[in-house]
Amino acid sequence: MSGVGSIEKALRTAPPDRLVETLDAYLSANHGAKSSTFWLADYRTTTLTPSRIEQDPALEEQLAPATRAFASQTPVIESREGHAFARLHLPVSNWGERVGVLSVGLDAERAPTELPRLRELAETFAVAISAAYRRTDRYHLDRRRSGRLTMAAEMQWDLLPARGFEQPGVKLAGQLEPAYAVGGDHFDWAVNGDWLTVTALNGMGTGLDAALLTTLAVNAMRNARRSIPAGQSSPGDLADQAVLAADAIYSQYGGTRHVATLLLSLNTATGELRMIDAGSPRMLLVRGGQVRDVALDPQLPLGMFGDTRYVEEREQLRRGDRLFIVSDGVHAAGRPNEPTYGERDLSRAIRSTRLQPPAEAISSVMRSLREFHAGAELADDALIICLDWSPRADP
Repeated sequence: MSGVGSIEKALRTAPPDRLVETLDAYLSANHGAKSSTFWLADYRTTTLTPSRIEQDPALEEQLAPATRAFASQTPVIESREGHAFARLHLPVSNWGERVGVLSVGLDAERAPTELPRLRELAETFAVAISAAYRRTDRYHLDRRRSGRLTMAAEMQWDLLPARGFEQPGVKLAGQLEPAYAVGGDHFDWAVNGDWLTVTALNGMGTGLDAALLTTLAVNAMRNARRSIPAGQSSPGDLADQAVLAADAIYSQYGGTRHVATLLLSLNTATGELRMIDAGSPRMLLVRGGQVRDVALDPQLPLGMFGDTRYVEEREQLRRGDRLFIVSDGVHAAGRPNEPTYGERDLSRAIRSTRLQPPAEAISSVMRSLREFHAGAELADDALIICLDWSPRADP
């Protein structure tokens, strides 16, 4: 039994917590693999952890090439001249969500032939592992070996649809920090037809209280987006979504709590961008190597008052445009008697990422933010989203 169809069936019928072992057996039986390791990315996407219980000193030698494959999102072949053994390190990604890396050891002479087949297999495995993730605790435990999540962070990460998304012409990535203790900052996104809707949120308060508020806000906006009858509004219309979400928050908290929110809808075919600025998250446009703030009319945060109405603003993107969305934990990060990070370093850090894909660009800006804090843990939640629009032809 060989081929993608057979591995799909094997993974589909395996218990959710045994997908790694099922894949290992399949690779051995059908591709001549001597060994295999599935590496999961941690919550910061900076460290890979093997999804296995037993410790193997040989894994330390695999970590560096596996990390290169994860960072570049291209296969890395590890071999030595004159050696009969090779190891292939293959990115495991699902619609732009970087899950981890699959490392496969096999006879060196088979590596060129097996590489295209194993790349396709890694893509199939990415879909299966993403589906299994919500059905077992195993992969959650693997990801957090370097640190324990707070209750607030647990809620935020479980609420997130995925940290990345890609389709022809569009790439999106986002990151929450401090990854293991994030409270109120969050982002959400959904694709419906030609419209990609993105929201960046900053729930009032800290810790669990902020996480509960943000969870309500995210689900209120999802409910609003999914409750508008077909034909009455396009998926890109934001005003009704904002109103319904604001009313839900106000009815729960009576105006004592609110959520600073930036709402976006991008028509991925035409580049039309619809926006509502309802709080502190800021958006920066990168065009032609220059970075500028997108100045929007400030409107009330969601839930501050009852019966609040919201007005959309619009902008036309150009091919190759990049958007960065950052929370106040990024642009307003400060140190005593010094300019804020947003005033001093943010634009420079963003310009330095122009040749990087969104996921790597976010990592670079986060590193710059940590350097600004001299390596100390972030004092406030930090959210960064990067969105590229590069259609193949003019709309």
